[in-house]
Amino acid sequence: MDLFQTTAAQRPLADRMRPRRLGEFVGQAHIMAPGKPLRRAIEENRLHSMVFWGPPGTGKTTLARLIAAHSEAEFLSLSAVLSGVKDIRTTVERARAVRAGEGRATVLFVDEVHRFNKAQQDAFLPHVEDGTVFFVGATTENPSFELNNALLSRVRVYVLKALGAEELGTLIDQALGDPERGFGASRIDLDAEARRSLVSAADGDARRALNLLELAVDLGVETDDRHIAVSQAVVAEVTRGGVRRFDKGGELFYDQISALHKSVRGSDPDAALYWLSRMLDGGCDPLYVIRRVVRMASEDIGNADPRALRLALDAWETFERLGSPEGELAVAQAVVYLACASKSNAVYKAFGAAMDDARRAGSLEVPVHLRNAPTRLTRELGHGKGYRYAHDEAQGYAAGEDYFPAGLGRRRYYLPVERGLELRIKERLDHLRALDARHRKGDRN
Repeated sequence: MDLFQTTAAQRPLADRMRPRRLGEFVGQAHIMAPGKPLRRAIEENRLHSMVFWGPPGTGKTTLARLIAAHSEAEFLSLSAVLSGVKDIRTTVERARAVRAGEGRATVLFVDEVHRFNKAQQDAFLPHVEDGTVFFVGATTENPSFELNNALLSRVRVYVLKALGAEELGTLIDQALGDPERGFGASRIDLDAEARRSLVSAADGDARRALNLLELAVDLGVETDDRHIAVSQAVVAEVTRGGVRRFDKGGELFYDQISALHKSVRGSDPDAALYWLSRMLDGGCDPLYVIRRVVRMASEDIGNADPRALRLALDAWETFERLGSPEGELAVAQAVVYLACASKSNAVYKAFGAAMDDARRAGSLEVPVHLRNAPTRLTRELGHGKGYRYAHDEAQGYAAGEDYFPAGLGRRRYYLPVERGLELRIKERLDHLRALDARHRKGDRN
């Protein structure tokens, strides 16, 4: 007997409880409930190449195996972490041999497919095209960004979702009741509070739920009637130190920072605090969040409440002085203030429009009357001649003066909103433009 051979009982619970038939699969009702697209395709043996995109522990590998089993196809798998083009070629040759010798199709499952580079992804194309393999990829990253267009055009993308509390509870109950693959023969007593804690700690991940259950059972206490009691205290021990799903730099990361930004922009301080807490709880660098908060202060609040930018910068300085977790309170304070502040993106839009003109119009010359004249030569050339010093003008404003280059003409980029301080700014600018209009009509008073 091979000392290193893994017996069925030694395999992890999550692997032992992997569904063997479509009816045992839990979750993904939007594509796997009776009558839904993927379920119908599997039941009708309509094999096609596809990519499963979703968080860990949502059933991507299991679905690939179920598809192959239901259609009696050969199941071959590659991991993009460990494989290269040579492994792809070897696997494709195996698929050809199966088709030639047995007349069966091959489902080629590629885990972590986003880790393959463009050349490696291209290696699949001719074999997907001619039907040598039915390609099934699994990824936690957005396929639109991570897969090349040639491969994407040959597959259908199915989005998988994190499992809900009821679905995770069902998986736990199945494992406790299955006498062959689970703990059905061991008489496990899992109290209701402990079960809820396991579901919460799993955070939508079926594999994590079953792994935590297995650890909890191992630490359970045998009772007088030879049951194994798994209490809340035991579950708290095995789930201590767990973190929520958070992929630094991945799709989930950008989704959460987007949710934080949009909650602030939408003036919802409670939602903004929730997403801030989710990111910090998941291990996000607080300095990254602070940089984004400073950006929000200028982009979404601007001159409607200039104090927002100062408060965001103060939060940055406070965090650098205090560190984590004390400094995180200052970040929360800034986020709440920004969410409650008057909003304006007038400066953001004005700056973008001005940059567009600057890039489009080229190197237009500065008007002569606006040029600097520090030397005798520049004065002889007329630099600065005709410039009107605003402080010497009535109301401190040189009405009718044009500060734009001749080739561009007058522009109006900044259009303040009628909220917060920008309401006062708008009133001031409207008054100055009225003076300009009077000056152009020849009224100098």
